Amino acid sequence: MSVDLDTEANNLDGFPRFQRATVHARKLVQWTYLALAIATLLMLLQGLVGVFSPDSHWLVLLAVNAAALLLLAAVAQSAWRVASWRATLLGGTPSQLAFWRSAAVETAESESLSRFDRWCAQLGEACQRQLRKLGAETPWLIGLVGLALLLVKGAWRLDLPVPLVAGQVTWVAIGILAVCAFCLVVAERHLMAESAATWPEARALAAMIRLVIAVQVLTIACLAFVDGDRLWPARLAVLVAVLPGLAALELLSRAALALFRPWRPGEEPALVARSLVGDLLQWPPRPITVLQNELHQRLGIDLRQVWAFAFMRRAFVPVAALVAVVGWLLTGIVEVPMNSRGVYERYGKPLEVYQPGLHVGLPWPFGKVLNVDNSVIHELATSGAANAADALAAAEGAAPASANRLWDATHLSENSQVIAGAEGGRQGLQIVNMDVRFLYRIGMSDAAALAATYHTTDVAQLLRSVANRVLVHDFAGRSLDGLLGAERAALGRDIGRAVQADLDRMDSGVELLATSVEAIHPPAGAANAYHAVQAAQITAQALVARDRGQAMQTLNQARFTATSLSDRATADAHETETKASTAALRFDAERTAWQHAGQAFLLEQYLERLSQGLAGASSLIIDHRLAAAQAPTLDLRSFAVPADPTQPAPASGRTQERNP
Repeated sequence: MSVDLDTEANNLDGFPRFQRATVHARKLVQWTYLALAIATLLMLLQGLVGVFSPDSHWLVLLAVNAAALLLLAAVAQSAWRVASWRATLLGGTPSQLAFWRSAAVETAESESLSRFDRWCAQLGEACQRQLRKLGAETPWLIGLVGLALLLVKGAWRLDLPVPLVAGQVTWVAIGILAVCAFCLVVAERHLMAESAATWPEARALAAMIRLVIAVQVLTIACLAFVDGDRLWPARLAVLVAVLPGLAALELLSRAALALFRPWRPGEEPALVARSLVGDLLQWPPRPITVLQNELHQRLGIDLRQVWAFAFMRRAFVPVAALVAVVGWLLTGIVEVPMNSRGVYERYGKPLEVYQPGLHVGLPWPFGKVLNVDNSVIHELATSGAANAADALAAAEGAAPASANRLWDATHLSENSQVIAGAEGGRQGLQIVNMDVRFLYRIGMSDAAALAATYHTTDVAQLLRSVANRVLVHDFAGRSLDGLLGAERAALGRDIGRAVQADLDRMDSGVELLATSVEAIHPPAGAANAYHAVQAAQITAQALVARDRGQAMQTLNQARFTATSLSDRATADAHETETKASTAALRFDAERTAWQHAGQAFLLEQYLERLSQGLAGASSLIIDHRLAAAQAPTLDLRSFAVPADPTQPAPASGRTQERNP
């Protein structure tokens, strides 16, 4: 029952929790410091491990343990606030946490402060009053729980590789965790021995300590079973983070709701950091009882008074037994898929072969159905490495390795065989690489299904062994020329017939559908010589083609030159003939004009020629008719200033020409 000083005056000395409040506060301070120190150390170790080995399982384990210790520190500091309030009322001096100690602030006189400084001081006081109303523990609780959630989020990695083999460091860590877990068990038993009247917050602290113990025990299990082959320790290390993650979410929700709870200085504060997840971690587990107590304490709902829940509790065992019996009987109903058949065994003896559909038989283990393929076609290569599934190649990416068919590369799907050969007129042996594939299925009859189930452990391995033996026997009597020539068409048929005969003789139940000879060629070492022969042939063909091209180019050039000369000569002759015709026509025209015009035509021609001749000269033409008895005068003098003044001017001249 909480104490309210505003409504009643109680004798606080009579309450045991108030009498031991100072001792409780001192213990809680020590636990808070110790949990924070260990959590900080684990986080530093996590940072160092992350630098050198980012995919190590130690990152997850260190983060989970640090998160659990941060939650323990958060609960301890929340309980310290309650114990400190009780110790303060009795006039004691409880131990203080360092991050709650307020430094002494020297207050200056308000008159000596500026208006801005006074406004800042008033704003700070208002913020402090609001923080006191909310409670100093709530922001720190949110901060510590939030940091724990961040650690859990960083540790949630389901893609961790297989952990390495446990070494000396692992066993040292197991020893340290075992000692810490033992100490926490002692502390948890001590807290559980405290009565609710003496220390009401002891059970909440014990619940969180149980959560830390559970995390440490699961961590020890993960480290103890690490052997370099098992993957489940890494998965368990990640799943351990569920416990502190759920507890952190619960505490964060409680802290967020506590912000809206009214706070009065005279009322005894209630512990905010209570964890239902930690309360469920007890032995024997009573989850229903814990939920009933929480509902009755928080909401006032007592489910024990509801007859339906009492009936469910009484009827749980018979109903669970009935469900288990019905489930066991339903194991006798078997569904056989469409691509399978089922061999039904009763008491270990095969009775019949089930076809696809629903079938009813005796429940397990009296009746059992073994699956057998139903008309499923399989492909098998003679080389075991070729049966490994290739990764799907991207549409725009490089082709997969299985698509490489070049001779100069060694393929995993090819086997080497020794065949007969001849070299230099002498008999010998030769080696060829070949890729032979078989398409097979389990026979469609019931007898074939039974034979494939009970006569053969591994159908693929049996077929590969038989095929290799048949290939060795068959290739011993063949030659390379025959394999690469006429015998290749009948090779697949002969091999398939021989393999099927051996399978039938062993009563394997396997039906061989087709035999495909994908490739037969010399080994990769002989490919270079063969490629050299091909390169020489290609080079010779290229030289012949180049010479033919050059000859054709020379012939075309000669034809072009001859055609150009012939066309040019024809054009020149035609041009000369045209000029001669033009001159003849001009002569005939001028003679006809002279015959009709006489002296006037001659004068006109004279003046035209004179104009053409004097077109570029500076002249003054004077009409000769001014002096009829005198020939015309041409004045060709130049009046321009000479370029050099020292040189004399050219002598003037005058030309006289008689009128014809």
